[in-house]
Amino acid sequence: MKLTMCVIAVGAVAALGVSQAQEKGGVDLTGPYDVVANWLQPLEPGLLLYPVAVFAESPDRIFIGSSGTTPSPPAGTVLYGNFTLKTPGAKVDYQLIAVNRHGKLTEKWSQWSSLIGSPHKVTINPYDPEKHVWVVDRAAQQVIKFSHDGSRIVMALGERGVAGTDERHFGRPADLAFLPDGTFFVADGYDNARVVKFDHTGKFLMAWGREGKGPGEFRTVHGIAVDAKRRVYVVDRNNTRIQVFDENGRFLDQWPNFSSPTRIMITQDQHAWVSESGVGGTGGANRILKYDLDGKLLTYWGTQGTFPGGMAGPHDFSVDAEGNLYISNGLDHRVDKYQPKKNADRSRLVGQPFRASGGSSR
Repeated sequence: MKLTMCVIAVGAVAALGVSQAQEKGGVDLTGPYDVVANWLQPLEPGLLLYPVAVFAESPDRIFIGSSGTTPSPPAGTVLYGNFTLKTPGAKVDYQLIAVNRHGKLTEKWSQWSSLIGSPHKVTINPYDPEKHVWVVDRAAQQVIKFSHDGSRIVMALGERGVAGTDERHFGRPADLAFLPDGTFFVADGYDNARVVKFDHTGKFLMAWGREGKGPGEFRTVHGIAVDAKRRVYVVDRNNTRIQVFDENGRFLDQWPNFSSPTRIMITQDQHAWVSESGVGGTGGANRILKYDLDGKLLTYWGTQGTFPGGMAGPHDFSVDAEGNLYISNGLDHRVDKYQPKKNADRSRLVGQPFRASGGSSR
């Protein structure tokens, strides 16, 4: 019996790996990643960004959508709070920018400053060879498709500044996701309680959902993603759950018992990664979680804090082709970059976003 126990113990140490077996103490605040401290460079001296959305097209082109900027507070001030235009000196600018791998500003889409209000999601259809840039503008009540370089608008859905619940309007939309044929789903949103489905041309196909707590009902439709079986995963934020539907809105399942989920990403290996911001972003869970597609929790990491690597209302996240993870923390005006640790447990790294093989947008 003693010999058997000894063999088991030795095996357990070997499974951890030499470096881990030698470590003592410590905590697991940033999981399998090292955080790049102060990654996002200042846009202007004395100016802070209120980031909302982040999307890594590549390791050298990371889009950031924001609600605007505010003057930096006095040195030593702990930042933790929602951006508001009532803050002295705050203004709506730098709403859509791109930075390089070092967090330095490379693009400012100022040509659209008078059009864009608050980009709540920025993304590119993974099946689109022309790589159009899509913006879900919560403040302007629109979903806008730009050319890859931002020089022109290719499509605009919704009436700018006008809310509604019909086929031509949104109620503060929040996110979108694509099928291989270019069909897309809009999470609509903060005021409306529905998912809207469009074909690749932007033609309205259908909508489902209403205000409530039952199956197929929502309170803040905040995030959306699709998997290899074309199932649609909807972040029902204020109902603290994720609901699962087929592509035509038939209810399939729900995953309860979140605190305040914000985004969901289905990865190529068919797992679901979810960001949690806690209740109102100021308490509870501030972390990244991994689930199988039956909703079983597999792992998680992260903690609330304003230090580099701490999370302050994580609102959106994205992964580049090198495996770097980007998280927007609006409550302390940061976008953090996380680099995979050497010899990290790859099962705890957020994988590449799902893209169906052979899929192409029309």
